[in-house]
Amino acid sequence: MTDDPTAPAPGAYSPLVRAALGHATTELDGDATGHDLHHVTRVLRLASYLAAAEGADCEIVALIAALHDVKDFKFTGDEYSGAVEARRWLGEHGADPLLAERVAADIAGISFKGAVTPALPLSLEGRCVQDADRLDALGPIGIARCFAYGGHVGRPLHDPAVPVAEHRTAGEYLAHRGTSINHFHEKLFHLSGLLHTETARAMAEPLIEYMHTFVGLFTLQWDLVALSRVETGTNSSTSTVPGATG
Repeated sequence: MTDDPTAPAPGAYSPLVRAALGHATTELDGDATGHDLHHVTRVLRLASYLAAAEGADCEIVALIAALHDVKDFKFTGDEYSGAVEARRWLGEHGADPLLAERVAADIAGISFKGAVTPALPLSLEGRCVQDADRLDALGPIGIARCFAYGGHVGRPLHDPAVPVAEHRTAGEYLAHRGTSINHFHEKLFHLSGLLHTETARAMAEPLIEYMHTFVGLFTLQWDLVALSRVETGTNSSTSTVPGATG
């Protein structure tokens, strides 16, 4: 096992995994929400690293990672669409039915569906992929993906008048728009406490700290700009904060 989680997974991927990546490439082509093929390949590489550390089945981990965002519920509105698609695709490509079922069952439970929404059980392989997927939602890449997705669904950057929501069902989570800054409090800051593996938890610590710093600075700059406009009587197109661009 390599000590570098950014390195390619050890060994060559099987023909089935390569075909699954090809399927994901076709399905996710043109994605601008942060769930593109670059995300899939980062999750695949990191999940493979976690699988080696945890003693999970690397083939199953790779298949789950390759297919985890194809027809995902956040795009279809159906909690099980990703699992149904994975089962269908694997069956059509000659996968053992038990393997297809294992992959599909884990894909059904990978995505975050609300901080207090009951989670589906995952195998060790599914937990490795979920940890990798959640690590990719943290740190600088997580911040970028948060705002990319927020722009896609029409979320404003921030509105102090909009309260942070608590989603008790996947339907509530999917229907809620809120703001991109609230999304940190509604999802991203919860993720480190939902990780399964010690390896992932250790990797998450600096990424979570980075995000807290970012949100703190974002809020400070937002508040200072608002305050400066009141105190100086400037209009909405000017600011006394050095370097602010509006």
